[in-house]
Amino acid sequence: MNELKKSATWNGPKGPVVLAIMDGTGIGKYAEGDYVASALKPNWDWLAKNAVFTSLKAHGTAVGMPSDEDMGNSEVGHNAIGCGRVFSQGAALVENAINSGAFFNGETWKEMISNVTKHNTQLHFIGLLSDGNVHSHIRHLIAMLQEAKKEGVKKARVHVLLDGRDVPPQSALVFVDQLEAALKELSTDDCDFAIASGGGRMKITMDRYEADWDMVKAGWAIHWKGDGPQFPSARAAIEKYRADKPAIIDQDLPPFVIARNGKPIGALHDNDSVILFNFRGDRAIETCRAFEDEPFTKFDRGSKPRVKFAGMMEYDGDTHTPKKYLVAPPAIDRTMGEYLVNSGVNILATSETQKFGHVTYFFNGNRSGKFNDKLEDYIEIKSDRLPFEQRPWMKAAEITDVVLDAIRENKYRYIRLNYANGDMVGHTGHFQAVKIAVETTDLCIGRLMEAVKAANGILIVSADHGNADDMYERNKKNEVMIEPRTGQPKPKTSHSLNPVPCFIWDPSGTAKVRLSDAAQKSSLGISSLAATSIKLLGYEAPSDYDASVVDVG
Repeated sequence: MNELKKSATWNGPKGPVVLAIMDGTGIGKYAEGDYVASALKPNWDWLAKNAVFTSLKAHGTAVGMPSDEDMGNSEVGHNAIGCGRVFSQGAALVENAINSGAFFNGETWKEMISNVTKHNTQLHFIGLLSDGNVHSHIRHLIAMLQEAKKEGVKKARVHVLLDGRDVPPQSALVFVDQLEAALKELSTDDCDFAIASGGGRMKITMDRYEADWDMVKAGWAIHWKGDGPQFPSARAAIEKYRADKPAIIDQDLPPFVIARNGKPIGALHDNDSVILFNFRGDRAIETCRAFEDEPFTKFDRGSKPRVKFAGMMEYDGDTHTPKKYLVAPPAIDRTMGEYLVNSGVNILATSETQKFGHVTYFFNGNRSGKFNDKLEDYIEIKSDRLPFEQRPWMKAAEITDVVLDAIRENKYRYIRLNYANGDMVGHTGHFQAVKIAVETTDLCIGRLMEAVKAANGILIVSADHGNADDMYERNKKNEVMIEPRTGQPKPKTSHSLNPVPCFIWDPSGTAKVRLSDAAQKSSLGISSLAATSIKLLGYEAPSDYDASVVDVG
């Protein structure tokens, strides 16, 4: 059993240690477009002057991504915070497997290909079409298509989910054109490789945490039945939808079906193979379940053809979803949550639906369920089902209410929570809404501060990555790009590469909190929040955890 050693210099506060994660809220590089800096946030400003404060890396190699050109995201961010170390994540694992050739020598890949070549059927690929490297990368898709042809596949169909969230908001045609060029090159020697269907990622298929199964139902009809608006090409569909609504961003584009002579070209048939090429799990699990669950009760799938199905990775190690996968996920062990409950620390984790899995599943190293049913409580606040820019305050107040009740009841020694606002509203590119989202979070932080002070607890405020801090697209000269149609700055909807804040506030002063030598000597990453939490609770962090931000006692 992994237990923590008690600290020789500090027994922990009388009240709880509270970790508040302000999702998508970083420290901006540019004044223009930094809607964190420009927001009214008196509590952030007060903490910056009166609490222990530093910045933490939250992107690239600091969270297990292939390079420092790669943005962080909520999945890898919460993995890093929860496990206290940096593991190579999905993007890096898939990239390495493809480059080494191990990917195509794996049992699952060979099974998917042999099924198609044996029966002369279709090989389907479905996933997010972009180079955002958060859920997927177009390079991985093209590499698989090229290898499939080498191995004798004659017909391949790609079902594209359009991004505009981890990449510029109206960049879909860049990736569609890149894919179409690759497909054209492969469609020789009696081969037929083509895009078969698609739609915006927030319209179909990529639901998460069972927030809206209707998205998956709509995707099932579009991708696998070929039941939907027909177009001769993906470009034609996107151009038509943009002509109808010029300001629409890619994630919200309606679905479409590619047809020839009035018939969909990508409907699913017996003995086809389907590969879901997203490596990130939260928005992939429900599609896996639609293929694999028996019985399946979320919607009527109709007559489901007998097919082979595989995911890029195992998205849930506890439920073994999907049953077949192409690359093994990172083996994350000895997370902070496991150490804490094994040491008798009781825990509350809470957020709204959009980020509930991040403070539970991802925080616990991609592990479903609790480590200890008696010592852990997980409380989910149901998210609203409407565009986030229409309600930018989201459920921050309700999350705060849960935490305040828990602090007053003195029920938990460690509380972790996530405010989704900066990230989810930041992805909309709606500037007024983003400002309100940041101010909402700051207002709630102020409420937490009062409760933590009254309970003689300690508050940690940080983030998993940036977003709202970098809302304007820039050209190669770092000049703000202007949208010709509106004359306004062109919105950026992806995460930033900026560091995130870390405030540690001990209102009683008894912990004698100060920046650690490690934090003073170099810039730490958000993985250091685990050792920081453990130290503030009165324990010594495991020796291989990344250094604590603070010293105490």
